[in-house]
Amino acid sequence: MAYSARELLARIIKCEAGGEGELGMKAVATVVMNRVHAADGEYQRVNQGDLRNVIYQPGQFDCVRSVLGGVANPQTIWASPPEQIHYDIADWALAGNQVYNLGSSLWYMNPFQPDCPIYFPYNKAGVINSRIRKHCFYDPTPLYEDT
Repeated sequence: MAYSARELLARIIKCEAGGEGELGMKAVATVVMNRVHAADGEYQRVNQGDLRNVIYQPGQFDCVRSVLGGVANPQTIWASPPEQIHYDIADWALAGNQVYNLGSSLWYMNPFQPDCPIYFPYNKAGVINSRIRKHCFYDPTPLYEDT
């Protein structure tokens, strides 16, 4: 089944940040949309401004992998339909809204520890911007342009 852009974004928001509160979900939605609108680097080259390409780009979101580490992934965008809050945040992001300090952020990750690594991904294409609940958010460094 092909999901609409709204449905797909709502599902990725729920799966990736459903337990992170409204701000955490908006932050993840901001990063996803920043990748859609990336002016250069890997995300512009590979995804060409297409939300579907961003979400399904290989290796980007665990929630679109049916298998993780050789085991069936129980937490996917297909396993749990979004609720109204996820649609509301998807609509908010699709309308061009962003979490104010994440306007450049292209990555987020849960380090499963109290401190965020300074750089992510580990090729140092991103540098820490801030932490919202369990997720660390990263802005591109000059290295990103060459990805």
